[in-house]
Formats: sequence, C-alpha cells, structure tokens
Amino acid sequence: MSSENKKPFALTAMFTMKCPSCRKSNVFVNKSMFPLEKLVVLKDECEVCGERLKSEKNNGGGINYALTMILFFLNLLWYWPVFGLSYKDEPGVLGGANSIFYYLVISTAIVLLAQPYLMRLSRMMYLYLYIGFGHSKRVDTTPNSSSDTI
Repeated sequence: MSSENKKPFALTAMFTMKCPSCRKSNVFVNKSMFPLEKLVVLKDECEVCGERLKSEKNNGGGINYALTMILFFLNLLWYWPVFGLSYKDEPGVLGGANSIFYYLVISTAIVLLAQPYLMRLSRMMYLYLYIGFGHSKRVDTTPNSSSDTI
C-alpha cells in the first residue's frame, strides 16, 4: 500500500487539526493560534479533497464546555494527592489553609491558558463527529481518469 493511499489515523489527524474527510489538509485558516480573533476561523473547503468544512452551525461550544470540565477534574486528580484539599483554616501540606481556593485559582489559570487549544480541539471534535472519512464530493482529477484523450 503506497503512502498516498494509506489511511491516516483518526486521533492523530484530529489532534493535528487535519481535514476529517481526507485527513491531510489543514482545516483552519491560520495554522498558528495567534492572532486570537482568527483562532477558530475555518477554510471554506478542504484544499485536498474539496470537503465543505463550514457546513455546521454549531462551533462546538458544548464540547468546549465538556473539555473544560474534564480539565478541571484532571487538575483535581493531581492537586489533591500532592497538596490536599481543605476549606478550613488549618495547617497541612504547604500550609494547607484554604487549599481549595488555591486549587480553584491554579485550575482556572491552567484552563485559561489551555482555552485556545481547547476551542480548536472542540471544533475539530465537532467536525469529526459529522464528517466521515472519505466522504468528499470532489471528482477524481488524476490524468488517467479522463476518457477524452486524443
């Protein structure tokens, strides 16, 4: 099987922000996260397969909320064993006083820093849910497919 016809792995293509149909072309106008005002601007269609990318009305807001809550929970999983959690003003590991408030501040900072990537990832997850692999409408344009050769 040649490398051109090889089916790219779905998770790798999704996390690298590739087209859900061909998994080869970049989906976003800017490959970089900056400038932030153009963070989630999609191309109209895929450059490789011609799949229409702006067909959905939802920008993945519900998925973004779920990813944010998952990140808060993952922060809790590492913070609790390391520092402990308490809302009371009592001594403990690293002072331990009001550690739940420290957890909330640290988790909020981590989520805010990760938010640009989470927004793009939620948009990609939404696209991957509604566009299947190999479903593009583009006609094969290889030179051998033409029947009117002279």
